[in-house]
Amino acid sequence: MQVIRSAFFALGMAVSVVFIALLALFFLPFSFSLRYRLISQWARFNIWWLAKTCRLYYQVEGVENIPQRNGVVLCKHQSAWETLALQQIFPPQVWLLKRELLMIPFFGWGLAMLEPIAINRAAGRQAIRQLKTQGQKRLDDGRWVIIYPEGSRIAPGKKGKYAPGGAMLAAHSSYPVVPVAHNAGEFWPKRGFLKKPGTIRVVIGPQIESEGKSASEINRLAESWIENEMSRISSYSKVGEVV
Repeated sequence: MQVIRSAFFALGMAVSVVFIALLALFFLPFSFSLRYRLISQWARFNIWWLAKTCRLYYQVEGVENIPQRNGVVLCKHQSAWETLALQQIFPPQVWLLKRELLMIPFFGWGLAMLEPIAINRAAGRQAIRQLKTQGQKRLDDGRWVIIYPEGSRIAPGKKGKYAPGGAMLAAHSSYPVVPVAHNAGEFWPKRGFLKKPGTIRVVIGPQIESEGKSASEINRLAESWIENEMSRISSYSKVGEVV
């Protein structure tokens, strides 16, 4: 049944991305807010569809920690799930991502219309300058900027290196950082077709003020909070071991 349920979810995800992407093309001349409202329905649909087909739900702790003012979200990256769910949890947002994603048919078209910060990871300092310039503009426009500091998805029980880009943007722009931890990888693993039933735990941490702090200090505070919270909510006490 898990295979069948996961197959139904994958089918719905594929069909819905084509439908939304084609529909979104007609909204290209309109404002960002209207395009976002339409295209983000794809994420909302798939979170709903995931619950219906795979019986995979989620609960959020710390919603009260989301400030009225927009800022930079530094989030644990374990799964494709959080890229969908954060669109339900936080207000209108853009993402730091590798530019190759914009070349994916249908999915990339819709993504491009939401004005992400699409960088060439191999560009080094140029990519950092792009993040600062475009990130500042997106923040000043009232949008949240979502960044996964570990870059690629990390398996449960493991930890990647926290890149300083998100913290550098916060320090440069003086917008606050909101750290987010979750255990989605235990249910929807990297490159995993099978989705396990259960409830994903998401925890939103207290905002980290960036004014008067260096990028390294902001990054250290975010990393410390996220990893400590991961130890609390994860089923993995050691690498590869489930409690």
